[in-house]
Amino acid sequence: MPEVDTRPLDAARKLAESGDLDGAATIFAELAADSAEPDRAQAAVGLAVVLQERGDVAGARTAARAALATGHPEFAGQAACLLARSFEQEDLFDQARAAWQAALGAGNPACVPLAHMALARLAASRREAEEALRAAVAAADPEISSHAAQRLAELLLEEGEAGEAAEVLLEALSVPDVTDVPRLRVLLGIAHLELACAEFAGAIEAGGDAGTEALAIELLARTLPLRGRDEDAEQVWRYGLDSADEELAEDVRLRLNRDV
Repeated sequence: MPEVDTRPLDAARKLAESGDLDGAATIFAELAADSAEPDRAQAAVGLAVVLQERGDVAGARTAARAALATGHPEFAGQAACLLARSFEQEDLFDQARAAWQAALGAGNPACVPLAHMALARLAASRREAEEALRAAVAAADPEISSHAAQRLAELLLEEGEAGEAAEVLLEALSVPDVTDVPRLRVLLGIAHLELACAEFAGAIEAGGDAGTEALAIELLARTLPLRGRDEDAEQVWRYGLDSADEELAEDVRLRLNRDV
């Protein structure tokens, strides 16, 4: 005859899964109130979940705080995440940020990427958001690192920091089994286009022989439209065509018309 598991914690979990939230809450509460109970932290988390499902928000938060106070390396972190989400649902963002910070300090590695992403979402400034996103990328979670890298790269590209964006995307692509690789690679390509534009513009500013400068003008003028900057491309062509250097102007004219 198979052995029957009669642990109260398992019994409470089964009651919750079957829909008997009141029965589960009773057992979870008894276990959570016993300071000598080895499953106290886990029971408090279970109680928080059950009470949340019953609509007892205040009770759920009290239970989550009790679990957090145990300092348990796994369940304290889970409790902090539950608490943070509860606050977010009511737009209590200061409390939510504090709870996510507590999740970071709880010692549960599974909570770290979630907390960093949440702190980025709730950041009070762009700088705070970028710092949290960098930390989320560094956490090396296949899904969260990808999402964080995409968001951070887009912010950095808006700021004209294409080099930093490329570094972030390469870091994410190095994460084993990272998700959404095509999107990461597209953003990396965009970052490289921005870097290329900057190099072409620098070459034009530096001058040099007419052939090299004309090539730089053409490359810049043909790359800018790929970034939606058609007007800037026209200005680059015009710069070359209107050059006082007749050799340069003629070379640019030939390059502009060679595919017409």
